[in-house]
Amino acid sequence: MSYLNTAPLVWGMLHGAQEGLFDLDFQVPSECARRLASRAADIGIVPSIELTRQDLEIIPGAGIASHGAVRSILLVARRPVAAIRTLAADEGSRTSVELARVVLERRYGVAPEIFSHPPDLDAMLAAADAALLIGDSALRVDPAHAIYTVLDLGTEWTAMTGLPMVFAVWAGRPGLITPEVTEAFLASCRFGRANLEDITVREAPARHLPLDLVREYLERNVINELGPVEDRGMRLFFEYAASSTFSRPGASL
Repeated sequence: MSYLNTAPLVWGMLHGAQEGLFDLDFQVPSECARRLASRAADIGIVPSIELTRQDLEIIPGAGIASHGAVRSILLVARRPVAAIRTLAADEGSRTSVELARVVLERRYGVAPEIFSHPPDLDAMLAAADAALLIGDSALRVDPAHAIYTVLDLGTEWTAMTGLPMVFAVWAGRPGLITPEVTEAFLASCRFGRANLEDITVREAPARHLPLDLVREYLERNVINELGPVEDRGMRLFFEYAASSTFSRPGASL
């Protein structure tokens, strides 16, 4: 993925011992999923919900999760949450759309119409009661000074379940995930987590984000090393998503 939260995962492939082992291409989450489905890519950082939609094999131990506030998955509403009837969702999102459904239904008792929209907050709120922003677009919104209601969906999920939320995982077609491939991906992640300050200094100006925000985000909000408790959170998310009574939008989400 092209978002900041994936930088630690690929840092070793970009700047460490794993450089040159893989041909990397950076896309938004929905496009990563499409490229795996079309076989244009062998392995991808895919929205976790894709594990219920495609025949994929996980590279265990690395991905994108949060235990509480994630900061980069925000639902911004110009009406009270219980009054939301329409939701414009960032066109790059998949897992976050399903998470928004689950949170709005289970915590707030609402089931808005959801449609895809380019990630422009003003335009989204002109077209709908609320907007779902993900990745770097969400990081450019300051919840503490927003004039609208802002829900951090990582916070909402953990408050509801007591478990982490897994947003994305490394996965590929069955048969491709060998022990050697797995170790290379995990080593790249370890290298990234060991060099967060280097990532911060390089990525913050490139993405026009404040250094302190990027540092805190990578150190406190994002979990890249996944274990049994993250797996439990992911499985519960799949269960809740499958039992949602919401009507589904088009496949683009």
